[in-house]
Amino acid sequence: MPNKLALAAFLCALTLHAAAPTPADLIITHAYLVTMNTSKELIPDGAIIIKSGHILALGPSALAASYTAPRTIDAAGDILMPGMINTHTHAAMTVFRGLGDDVPDRLQRFIFPLEHKFVDREVVYWGSLWGMIEMVQGGVTTMADMYYFEDEVARGAQKIGMRGILGETVLNAPAPDAKEPYGGIAYAAKFIQDFQNDPLITPAFAPHAPYTVDAEHLKIIQHQADTLNVPILMHVAEMPYEVTDIRKQYDKTPIEYLDSLGLLTKRLLAAHCIFVTDSDIALMKARDIGVAHNMESNIKSAKGVAPAVKMFNDRLRIGLGTDGPMSGNTLDIINQLGYVAKVQKLANKDRNVMPAINVVEMATMGGARALHMEDRLGSLEPNKLADLVILDHNATTMTPLYDIYSTLVYAATAQNVRTTIIQGRIVMEDRVIKTVDIAKVQNHMRELSQKISATVTK
Repeated sequence: MPNKLALAAFLCALTLHAAAPTPADLIITHAYLVTMNTSKELIPDGAIIIKSGHILALGPSALAASYTAPRTIDAAGDILMPGMINTHTHAAMTVFRGLGDDVPDRLQRFIFPLEHKFVDREVVYWGSLWGMIEMVQGGVTTMADMYYFEDEVARGAQKIGMRGILGETVLNAPAPDAKEPYGGIAYAAKFIQDFQNDPLITPAFAPHAPYTVDAEHLKIIQHQADTLNVPILMHVAEMPYEVTDIRKQYDKTPIEYLDSLGLLTKRLLAAHCIFVTDSDIALMKARDIGVAHNMESNIKSAKGVAPAVKMFNDRLRIGLGTDGPMSGNTLDIINQLGYVAKVQKLANKDRNVMPAINVVEMATMGGARALHMEDRLGSLEPNKLADLVILDHNATTMTPLYDIYSTLVYAATAQNVRTTIIQGRIVMEDRVIKTVDIAKVQNHMRELSQKISATVTK
């Protein structure tokens, strides 16, 4: 009898052990999951399990019973989707937002002079932090940023807890953080060394454009990027004079010119690409580069409409960007979605092109692909990083909810984002930023703007 009792106790203990919940860090239940996985799976009453900054599991809400965590969030029907990816911005330029709008030759007349006069470490840190607050509030969890003093942008990203692919700008002229032309190359090399193993920061080179960095230095940057195994961020085929001058000097398009220098590789994230030909697009696809489509910025500047429909349909790595806050003015991606769909329909004179589901894909998986980070970001799938956002399904613009993709593209606003989670960390919950003191950052922004407005007139 004792042996039978011992066996029964052992079997009972074994059963209880088998049924014990699996430990996790955070559980979210009763969410409308928009996975953006390959099959575009939707789970109307779903749960997602997060552990060690990654998605451990997801499925129907009943799944949560198999896990235990110190915190469970009941989403109560709210929409849970991958965090959006801003593939091109200059976040620190929030300090100049509203200056130089609606005027010609803004880059030379306003942007460069303002930067030379005012940009320093303080401006970049507080300006970029303010920009990242805006992005987090709008559901952006990853940004690709190009600017000066990019180590200060990285410091801000670490503070708020945002993921960043951060490129140190290189110019053929003195810059705010480099007294000599092309001094940004050495600055970038040190920045890359300092942040190369950071879990949130991917440091990069950012040659400004083919018309502001010569062929010799573009080759140097490519070689160093290969050696250090980092990305390259650059404005490409954005300016009409860029296209004209490169054609005159080299009898090539900007894309062909960069390819002739060895720059057209999977390391390159090319912003804008307004003036690209069909043969350029084929070459871009063959070289596996990433593209950042900045619709709102481009139409505001009246430069033109990039052929994003063809790029997407030809399966290029194309994501969405806002450009800097002196260009597109806002930094959230949700604000871009409707413009991307509607302007492409108008430009192509076809209301069927660029359907809403494709635009949401560009905002999530498209951005991940453009960064060559689709193995880690862009969709809700087990083992991917837990970068996700929750949107209020009870918001006026979200009700009624017939088609989730149409609602997100044509009706949602940045203010509908309730909660933003980056690498499993709750950065914003119920519209409250948890990691930084917004009032403190805003006070610094007001002080900086007062200093600037005292010496600048529009």
